[in-house]
Amino acid sequence: MLRLLILAAIVSLVCRWTLGKWPWEYLGIGGSTRDRALERARRLLGVAPGANRNDIIAAHKRLVAMVHPDRGGSNEQVHEANAARDLLLDEASKDLPPR
Repeated sequence: MLRLLILAAIVSLVCRWTLGKWPWEYLGIGGSTRDRALERARRLLGVAPGANRNDIIAAHKRLVAMVHPDRGGSNEQVHEANAARDLLLDEASKDLPPR
């Protein structure tokens, strides 16, 4: 049993050293809540991780046009789209160089 634990630790260290991530990061275990929220927001709006402000705003407009209550959607869907937009715009502003 001790050998198995040592082997698992060595494999984990080698994975981290060679690939830059811990093995459990590939399984979706771990990571911050914010990272998971950002990934969910990107999936909802359909934008790539490196999307700029214009891409995020355009994707938000397309989504809101589909889920607006006047088009058969709900207020909750619009609020979710707005929250995703706000989160991604906040993240995009962090990537900009300071003035």
